[in-house]
Amino acid sequence: MFFMKTSSTTQRFMQFFAVLVLFLTVASAFTVLPALDKKPVYDALRMAKLEPIEAQLALVQNSSDNEKQAFEGALLMRKSGLISGAGKKLSTFKEGKEKLEAAIGKDNDNAEFRFLRLLIQENAPNIVKYKKNLDEDKAIIIKNYKSLPPVVQSAIVTYSKTSKIISPKDF
Repeated sequence: MFFMKTSSTTQRFMQFFAVLVLFLTVASAFTVLPALDKKPVYDALRMAKLEPIEAQLALVQNSSDNEKQAFEGALLMRKSGLISGAGKKLSTFKEGKEKLEAAIGKDNDNAEFRFLRLLIQENAPNIVKYKKNLDEDKAIIIKNYKSLPPVVQSAIVTYSKTSKIISPKDF
């Protein structure tokens, strides 16, 4: 068998390269994506404008937040009401619904996820038949309201001022 003799310069380069690859591998494991800023997401959900929804969707999709799936689902469903074409509206809504429901399935008692679903269900058109959890979600939101972060509490109170399901008196 033939073995190639390497020079000390080649050996040093190979050692340097191996250390560099190891460093980059370890460094990439510790790279943290930005956390999700929820206030702009709630503001976008409240508006009836496509641009803020799409901007927040892009931020959510690049976030490291464990709640990413729920927020992405809610934003997609909200987006579905602002785009053209019945087929595109329905497919976008279904995609969002799957994401939000999957997030709730993983964390069934999460009051924030339940709030996202309540605000979507209350405003969803009857044709999509997505209104069955309103009372259940309302009860979980009211029960857990005080343990939610202030930004979420503020979004709930703001929403409750125009909601027919939940009112500021509930808090």
